[in-house]
Amino acid sequence: MKKQNLAQRLGQSIHARRVALGYSQDDFADRIDMHRAYYGIIERGVKNVTLPTLQRVCVGLGITMSELLRSIDE
Repeated sequence: MKKQNLAQRLGQSIHARRVALGYSQDDFADRIDMHRAYYGIIERGVKNVTLPTLQRVCVGLGITMSELLRSIDE
């Protein structure tokens, strides 16, 4: 099994939190004023995300960046 990189683990954590909150990917992207295609790239871990963008996602998820980053190791 191929080991996931950091961006992929981060995307999985973001995805899990979004689903737990009951948002579709489109609804959540609208909520944080982000294009849905770009948001999908973040969840898939295709590209590294900038800190300002990560902060925007975290605000939408109702968590701090440190909480999100801690969750990727769980």
